[in-house]
Amino acid sequence: MNIVSLLPSATEIVYALGLGDDLAAVTYECDHPPEAQSKPVAVRTALPTEQPLPPGEIDRLVRERMDAREPIYQIDRELIRQIQPDLILAQDLCRVCAVPSGHVQEALDDLGTTAKVLSLDPQDLGGILGGIEEVGRATGTDARAGEVVGALRQRIESVKRIAARLPAIRTFCMEWLDPPFAGGHWIPEMVELAGGENLLNQKGIPSQVVNWRQIADAQPEVVVFMPCGYYLPEAEEEAAAMYRVPEFRETSAFASRNVFAVDASSFFSRPGPRIVDGLEILAWAIHPDAFPEPGEGTVATVAAA
Repeated sequence: MNIVSLLPSATEIVYALGLGDDLAAVTYECDHPPEAQSKPVAVRTALPTEQPLPPGEIDRLVRERMDAREPIYQIDRELIRQIQPDLILAQDLCRVCAVPSGHVQEALDDLGTTAKVLSLDPQDLGGILGGIEEVGRATGTDARAGEVVGALRQRIESVKRIAARLPAIRTFCMEWLDPPFAGGHWIPEMVELAGGENLLNQKGIPSQVVNWRQIADAQPEVVVFMPCGYYLPEAEEEAAAMYRVPEFRETSAFASRNVFAVDASSFFSRPGPRIVDGLEILAWAIHPDAFPEPGEGTVATVAAA
């Protein structure tokens, strides 16, 4: 079977199901497991890549392209034509995160290719696990998918069981800095499972723009900075700017220095198997005395500027 993955989380699912040899192409962002980086690239960004951009500029460019109905990603149609895939894994959840499946179908119609397009669009943890099972059914690896999902459910239940006896800590998960975004979709559910009281957003809905006054008034005791698509070093660097915001300096999290940056790209932004690693990281940030400290390179306390 020839599989093309158009989002990093799907690539991780394919490898978790033991189908790495069947993966014929990936996106420019697919970097886990490391062998995914050796695959041909079928999708690249349409945004400038010559130099790193500040978060406000990235937000502006994305909004401009979306308002103009211009694509944020470019599909290598000739590569797809050469591969003649049997299955393409896409999504419709977020136009900023990956190529929407509708655009994929349009490209396939133009090419005369009849691949099956499976859209993975989870809104919560149950949907993420269900997506793994969907890929299992589509690839004939149902049994392996069941094993993967079963092991992930056990880890989720372990976190939930420990957190159930702990006090709920007011927690704000920030998904972007300029402008500030409150993490959405599965993030609020993760906070609750990890023993936190989620602030400024609800379960199962997209991330929401908030302002610094709202953040100050919510009085978070813990702030976790998880900028979408950022790894830990970049997240740490950006997070330091929060300490210079007057309203943020009014929060309990600032006073107690309970401000954390995480490897969002690996453990929070991608709805794949490693989202459960993210849950365990989040649980430690909220209740460090009750959960094991995560591995190096996953989370860091943000130092004062």
